Amino acid sequence: MPTQTKPWTPSNPQLLGIKLLLIILSLLPLLRLFGDLGANPPEFVSRHTGTWTFNFLLLTLLVSPLRAWTGLHWLVRLRRSLGLLTFLYATLHFASFALFDHELDIQEISQDILDRPFIAVGFTAYMLMVPLALTSSNWAISRLGGKRWKELHRSIYLIGILAAIHDLWLTRITAYFYPLTYVVLLTILLGWRVLDYLKRARAPAQHQARVPQASGPQTIRFFKEKPGE
Repeated sequence: MPTQTKPWTPSNPQLLGIKLLLIILSLLPLLRLFGDLGANPPEFVSRHTGTWTFNFLLLTLLVSPLRAWTGLHWLVRLRRSLGLLTFLYATLHFASFALFDHELDIQEISQDILDRPFIAVGFTAYMLMVPLALTSSNWAISRLGGKRWKELHRSIYLIGILAAIHDLWLTRITAYFYPLTYVVLLTILLGWRVLDYLKRARAPAQHQARVPQASGPQTIRFFKEKPGE
């Protein structure tokens, strides 16, 4: 019987190198902002930063299914970096709106958010990102507890939906190809999570049904496996 090859797992120094390379490559799109910005630079900056926000949001959501498909469990350790990069580009996107459209006038910014629904949706998505960015540390996990931290970070699914609505809403009907592509990709990634949740929810019930009930006295075991394993 052929032995199954164990997926490659990087050492801590190798993982650090991968993270640094990821960050460097992820910052390269910002170089485009120092070139020719076309006839309408503010619109270009807003569109460019918004597009890369969505790109990194999808990459962040891709980590879990990619880990499940490949068996490369260390990919999860890149998810925090991808999430923070998503927040970085979202912050630049909002900053371009506040600076170029309203010259940082808080009253004008607030009024525009109230008057234009697609901006309100995008702003809501950004506000939901803030607590995720602030709690992306081991200290935050220890303070909140693993369960509460996971519940908080599940809001990324709602953020993705709001981001898709925001993108579709501001796009002209003749240019729907790219926004719809994002919607399809987001639907696939969120759909995988729903199916994975249902599969894991059914597994304990199926396992219980297969376990035969012993008729005689049973040995009491306090651990399913030895402590520390």
